[in-house]
Amino acid sequence: MAKSERTEKKEIIFISSYVPRQCGIATFTHDLVHAVSGIVGKSYRCGVVAINDRPEGYRYDSEVRFEIRESIQNDYRRAAEFINISNAQVVCLQHEYGLFGGPSGAHILTMLRRLRRPLVSTLHTVLTDPTSDQRQVLNEICQLSTKVVVMSLRARQILQDIYGVMPEKIAIIPHGIPDVPFVDPAFYKDKFGVEGRELILSFGLLSPGKGFEYAIRAMPAIVKKFPRAVYMIVGATHPQIRKRSGEKYRSSLQQLARELGVAENVIFQNRFVELEELCEFLCAADICVIPYLNEAQVVSGVLAYAIGTGNAVISTPFWHAQELLADDRGRLVPFRDPDAIAKNVLELLSDDLQRDAMRKRAYQYSRQMVWKEVAKQYIDVFSSAQKQPIHPILMTRSVASSISSEELPEIDLRHLRMLTDDTGIIQHCLYATPDRRFGYATDDNARALIVASMYWHQTHDETILPLLQTYLSFLNHAFDLDLGRFRNFMNYSRQWTEMIGSEDSHGRALWGLGVCIAMCSQEAIIGLATKLFKQALPAVDKFVSPRAWAFSIVGIQAYLQRFGGDSEAKRIRSSLAEKLYNRFVEHAGDDWPWCENVVTYDNAKLPQALLMSGKWMFRSDIIEMGERALRWLLEVQTSSRGNLSIIGTNGWFPRGGTPARFDQQPIETEALVEACLEAYNVTGDDYWLYHARRCFNWFLGDNDIQTPVYDFTTGGCHDGIHPDRINQNQGAESTLAWLISLLLMTERQTQQTLQGSSADRAIEADSLLTSQQVSSDDDGLEDTAQEALGKEG
Repeated sequence: MAKSERTEKKEIIFISSYVPRQCGIATFTHDLVHAVSGIVGKSYRCGVVAINDRPEGYRYDSEVRFEIRESIQNDYRRAAEFINISNAQVVCLQHEYGLFGGPSGAHILTMLRRLRRPLVSTLHTVLTDPTSDQRQVLNEICQLSTKVVVMSLRARQILQDIYGVMPEKIAIIPHGIPDVPFVDPAFYKDKFGVEGRELILSFGLLSPGKGFEYAIRAMPAIVKKFPRAVYMIVGATHPQIRKRSGEKYRSSLQQLARELGVAENVIFQNRFVELEELCEFLCAADICVIPYLNEAQVVSGVLAYAIGTGNAVISTPFWHAQELLADDRGRLVPFRDPDAIAKNVLELLSDDLQRDAMRKRAYQYSRQMVWKEVAKQYIDVFSSAQKQPIHPILMTRSVASSISSEELPEIDLRHLRMLTDDTGIIQHCLYATPDRRFGYATDDNARALIVASMYWHQTHDETILPLLQTYLSFLNHAFDLDLGRFRNFMNYSRQWTEMIGSEDSHGRALWGLGVCIAMCSQEAIIGLATKLFKQALPAVDKFVSPRAWAFSIVGIQAYLQRFGGDSEAKRIRSSLAEKLYNRFVEHAGDDWPWCENVVTYDNAKLPQALLMSGKWMFRSDIIEMGERALRWLLEVQTSSRGNLSIIGTNGWFPRGGTPARFDQQPIETEALVEACLEAYNVTGDDYWLYHARRCFNWFLGDNDIQTPVYDFTTGGCHDGIHPDRINQNQGAESTLAWLISLLLMTERQTQQTLQGSSADRAIEADSLLTSQQVSSDDDGLEDTAQEALGKEG
């Protein structure tokens, strides 16, 4: 197209958190976007794909083009599609592990693998001792990036030595800072009520790793010589810390100041301050103290801002500080050493000439870090990236990658919330309306606890916690401590209708508690769930129901993920596994690999229990029995057209007979999905992933009547299928079966994103030959930037 016909500006897209979100990287990206726009704004516009950490998002400015809910993997796919059809010329990722959903932020890989634009990734954290997941995520980000930006020499060296990134791929661009004048601290002190006082300042979002307690411990010695000195801590508590523990850390600092007798000399500014006011705080300070506790920090915006405003900085020797404060641009003190902090503060407060000379050296050095200079360097990197081939399209996909490539429905908890009151989850529905006549059941509340725990584990969405507590409370109330057993059915008047529930309901309760213990992080929740689990566990030794054995095994296995050294739990698991295995050996034949003479309900839970037990007991015979039974269940429940055809409740499947086709219930499908995924975990055979997806698709309409069982309009699941129609009711058991299946598939999809596959990672030679540079007929960023800057360097 001729240039005169173009009406839409070319774009540079940034992927990051963004203001007004209270996050250091959000502020960094906002400043970078505006600095780059100020240089190339005539020819390019800067857009942002913003990562939201809360469901309602934020009220963004117009530069935000697209929003991603951090825990929703499908949003990352859609964002890639959005960018690919946009006029974006280059994409700049701001990477920090905690910004993105999935283990170690792996969801971002879902987007990056699909991008068809040059990618420049800025790394805000580079770890020397990463976990396996963290290493995989960062390795692939570097592989997919055309250029990688770090902010310190140490970060570049780590990338080369530990992650194997080639030097020519790495650019060092310092952390940007606002361009403020060099002023006398007395100019701003009256604004903050500290006129005529020595001001020692720390700032940033409060969290225990900041080490502010060591600066407070230094204050008695400082106040002894400078009685009017004040230590001011500016910043709100970090939002994630506040979610987990409220203001516990700030309260502990205030208590420490009181105990040391310096409460009048320590001031807390408990709020998130905007950039302009932050600069005024910094300019008012005589000394800035940065007492961080972690050496392995390759970049610090706090430190960059401090030297950029001409502060005399005293810092612990984390890596970025070692670089920026070299050549007497600041003072380094040992970690966790309040005496050293006090000594250096007193020296600098006692020597104005020395302090002012240090301030001036830091300020002059930081002129290369002002945002205009940083933006120029980013534009040079963007221009270089445009000239290189983009990452080739992945040409092939294995069966294992099909789960990650096929889009799953979003997790919708509306119907779960509708069914739940302050007692628990109601058993049944009339259509989609809770039917109070039938009250509640331990069975369903145990399943609901599984859903809530899995959802919390995957999303850390705090709105699920009240539901989780409701289901846990129900199970606690259902347990009879004297009998050591759970009751099952409760009417709507909150009266138990039985003294002891079934063995199966007891096993399901253990299953729910085990998953809760494995997946929740709140100590109080884990404490109650563990207490209840241990009280209920001994009863299963005397059970005779194979399904109760299986439910208990699955629950024990989950429990052991957290408390793997519990010998009694392992003993009971082994005992139940032996019983279940022996039951199969006794009843199975060449054409009937089953443990009973009738195949009834929740069948796949039995081979699932064998598979997981065999793996952890190192028993290949148990694994083989589980595999054989599960393959057989899939074979007898596959129709002539290849879809899943569940054994029906109207007659079940007797030995020597034929399987009943109807009524088909979702609980069977959930058990198959979970068992197939467990089989894959044990064997690594892609066959099981294929069948997990095939079984899951039963919910979406790949069934005998070709009708979806999941209701997208309510978020509920129909109670099953009849020969000619869907059961219109959407009760708890069915809805929970759907949600457990979806959560399992979502988790597997996330794992596949992290692990990848050899086929997905293969770079095809013809892809390399055919991949094209974006907008090769356009003027490059380099020319645009040089024109805007009057050809300055």
